[in-house]
Amino acid sequence: MKPLLLAVDSGNTRIKWGLHDGHGWLKQGAVAQGKKELLEQEWKSLREPSRIVISNVGGVEAKAALSEVISRWEAEPHWITAVDYQRGVRNYYTYPAQLGSDRWAALVAAWELEGQGCLVVDAGTAMTVDALSDTGEFLGGIITPGIDLMQKIPLGNITSLKPEDGKYCDYPDNTADALYSGAIHAMAGAVERMAVLLAGTLGHVPECILSGGAAQQLQPRLTVNTKVVDNLVLQGLIVIARESSEAPL
Repeated sequence: MKPLLLAVDSGNTRIKWGLHDGHGWLKQGAVAQGKKELLEQEWKSLREPSRIVISNVGGVEAKAALSEVISRWEAEPHWITAVDYQRGVRNYYTYPAQLGSDRWAALVAAWELEGQGCLVVDAGTAMTVDALSDTGEFLGGIITPGIDLMQKIPLGNITSLKPEDGKYCDYPDNTADALYSGAIHAMAGAVERMAVLLAGTLGHVPECILSGGAAQQLQPRLTVNTKVVDNLVLQGLIVIARESSEAPL
């Protein structure tokens, strides 16, 4: 029986996971952060993994809850952190270990996919836009609020409106649509400005690798070359796991 790898992306609002057999995903799922019982239920019938690799940016409590659920299996989890160099990617963050493990895994996955300079965009609770050079150097990146957070910022005491009330319009004529459309424009603008900057550095127009919960909403509003990749962080965890694996994954 093939060895199985459980990859876990523990983010700010959700825990996404996938069971991989070295060729593809056997099963994937996601639960809200803080819903340990639901995760236990999802993993109750899961085939036991021989290896577990985790990116956790959800904080100490999230790590403790995950550790408790994972204790049902024999495999010791590997909690990844960003390093100076890994799988062809060189980390030029001022303090490399301070780069979020999810951003690092996404960069590693993007380099594995593209092998050349590109923008790596994760549109989740926050949106990160990170730049890779043609030689695999992580040049740096920006962080902005995601769609929901962006809409909440100007609301103030307007408690009657919720982020999910709005929709995208070219010319919004109500507050809910104005907030939603404004968030999309702001995020798309940030991505496109970074694309212009990176194009000047590379000397060619970069591909934009787009992932995250808001990828489908954001992608139609972008004018840059865009490739949507589901669960980019999980893909990166698989690539990272190969580095120390005795058996191919």
